Amino acid sequence: MSINFTTATIKDFENIPDNDMAQRAEIFYEYLDFVKSNGHMNYRLKNTSGTNAVLNVNIADQNREFVSFVSSDYLGFTQHPKVKQAAIEGIEKYGTGTGATPLIGGYFDYHSALEKKITSFFNRNEDEAVVFTTGYTANSATLQCLMLKEDLAILDMAVHASVHEGCAFTNKKTFPHNNLESLEHILKVSENLYRTKLVIVDGVYSQDGDTSRINEIYDLVKKYNAFLMVDDVHGVGILGETGRGTLEEAGLLDKVDIITGTFSKTFGNLGGYVIANNKLASFIKFQSRQQIFSATAPPSSAGIVKAIDLIDEEPIWRQKLWDNINYFKKGLDDLGLDTGITRSAIVPVKIGDPFVTGEAGKLLIEKGIYTNPILYPAVPRKDARIRMSVTARHEKEHLDKTLNAFEDINKKLHIAKK
Repeated sequence: MSINFTTATIKDFENIPDNDMAQRAEIFYEYLDFVKSNGHMNYRLKNTSGTNAVLNVNIADQNREFVSFVSSDYLGFTQHPKVKQAAIEGIEKYGTGTGATPLIGGYFDYHSALEKKITSFFNRNEDEAVVFTTGYTANSATLQCLMLKEDLAILDMAVHASVHEGCAFTNKKTFPHNNLESLEHILKVSENLYRTKLVIVDGVYSQDGDTSRINEIYDLVKKYNAFLMVDDVHGVGILGETGRGTLEEAGLLDKVDIITGTFSKTFGNLGGYVIANNKLASFIKFQSRQQIFSATAPPSSAGIVKAIDLIDEEPIWRQKLWDNINYFKKGLDDLGLDTGITRSAIVPVKIGDPFVTGEAGKLLIEKGIYTNPILYPAVPRKDARIRMSVTARHEKEHLDKTLNAFEDINKKLHIAKK
């Protein structure tokens, strides 16, 4: 099988027919060399400084300073002195690791404090949280234990890869993004065919930055006696009157059956969580393979507790973030660039052609702007874009430098759509 490297994406090398694993790896290695030779390798670059608006990156054995849009540390809490101090104190008290799974000795009082803090944040009871080591496994491991061969998971096509992986052991149907007619059709024809029907959507979608039609989806789910799970990793801390996310904005915080999220974005650390009623939460704690066979989060997780407090204690960070989002998006729109329908800190510049998108990423790197070109399968083949995450740590000078770079790139590549 011949693969055209100029139009290929990573997905094309996933399973090359008639090639064993070593052969597939060799062909893919050749593709990576091709990407590097074109200057399109904006992936797995080596950072030499902490996550911030400005990031030191080692490219071709040279350290350079870049304005960074690759981090989802939206409020800048990875660098907040109080968060760092809390993490340091956790390590000083408990050491660097736990040495065991939560089931057999790896459950510490700081895990309990974290469960209490995140449930309090959502105004839920303290026994309604399960803490995971990553947000990815919060989705995948939870779904793998809840949804089996007698059940049906109904997914918005744009949900995260962790959700799709979590549905490996169950029946799965997808509906076009935010298409309520298609969702209702699936719910209607499946109403009496499966033991459990679980609809899974994101609060904020990670590539377009748009939000779920959550109120209408909730009404449909309950109309057809199904359950609803919302992954709000990109909404919590940003949307809602007090930063509780898309569900607060929709008035559904106390109604949705399962809420999942991460500690790696707004809360500036590592880990994930599931919020569900106490019976479901207990079931997950004793049935999820990740809870049984994987060690728990390290003592530096104590920093998360402080980060959650800061959402209420220092709302200035959310205000600064939204000032930056509005300023940056207006600047891109004024240049005629297509930022889609985002209403979050995720700001895409949609280009369409994968190779041109790679060229735009290359030129941005040359101008000192670190972004991620996003290609298939993360987005449809003809919907490639430069994806950027705006943070509260960005200053106007960083945003202006980036807008000026896009203006110059547009003159060369003609990527404006308006």
